[in-house]
Amino acid sequence: MMRRRAALLSAAALLVPRPAPAQTAEAPLRIGTLRYGSVNWVLDVARHHGLPETEGLRLEVVELASNAATQVALQARRVDLIVADWLWVARQRGEGADWSFAPFSAALGALVSPASAPIASPAELRGRRLGVAGSPLDKSWLLLRLLAIRRAGFDPADAAQAVFGAPPLLAEQLLAGRLDAVLTYWTSVARLEARGMRALLPVAEVLRELGFPEPLPMVGWTFSEAWAASRPDALRHLLRLTWRASGILAESEAEWRRLAPLTGAGSQEELRRLQAHFRTGLPQRWDAALRAEAARLYDALAAMGGERLVGAAAHLPPGTFHEGSWPPV
Repeated sequence: MMRRRAALLSAAALLVPRPAPAQTAEAPLRIGTLRYGSVNWVLDVARHHGLPETEGLRLEVVELASNAATQVALQARRVDLIVADWLWVARQRGEGADWSFAPFSAALGALVSPASAPIASPAELRGRRLGVAGSPLDKSWLLLRLLAIRRAGFDPADAAQAVFGAPPLLAEQLLAGRLDAVLTYWTSVARLEARGMRALLPVAEVLRELGFPEPLPMVGWTFSEAWAASRPDALRHLLRLTWRASGILAESEAEWRRLAPLTGAGSQEELRRLQAHFRTGLPQRWDAALRAEAARLYDALAAMGGERLVGAAAHLPPGTFHEGSWPPV
């Protein structure tokens, strides 16, 4: 059902009448990206199909080495926008910043294991060697811990052997048999599935088990609220460009073949898996009800991660979420 809804939604994006080319914005939009990240894939598709010109935008892409580097660039005003996690946006707002968030993707990772591994539920994580992408404050890890506490009565942080690191390193350890399972990001999940691993517990399923049935955009365009107020048309056109380019990428296998060098995919199966995960991550709603669900999720994460995760923002600060129309028109 999820795949069908996402496919219909992205197909609808392609049917939106192509507007006449708008007058090019006076200043380019400076966008901080990761060289091999999905933001760059979407922007590449947009440029390939002439969408910046259609939307009257000039894009200046600044490639950076890490997510932390994109955040520093935004804070230093070297770029106008990045794609970031709304937990970071909320924490920054709690400390006085004016960042705001608009959806980019609802794609989530998964707990991945060898197909033969005898793990079928959180209850069987006790004593297992687990790799976790990121840090002990990674939101997927906090959610998995919360589910295990509620469903199985133990905290994997105490009862499992967890190690933290970068997805490529954890993938190597899993493939070598040094880890029983890895909790990792969606791109790494796709690459591991292409090599015979199985996604035994998607984070989307963890959320459903915890009472959050709707897909929630977890990463999105992040920008200064004051900047958005000064350039509302530019922001609206960028969101529409992203929506249209994502729709093309969700449906076109040819686009993925063209993008193969940029994705780093080593096989057609890997490309197919990347496309499937990308498609399921298309944001389908961003109305007041879904934003309220995100605020409720924030409270659950804040209770698990505490001040180390959210700083002074015990609850979601007002203004964290940009409230423009969705899909962008």
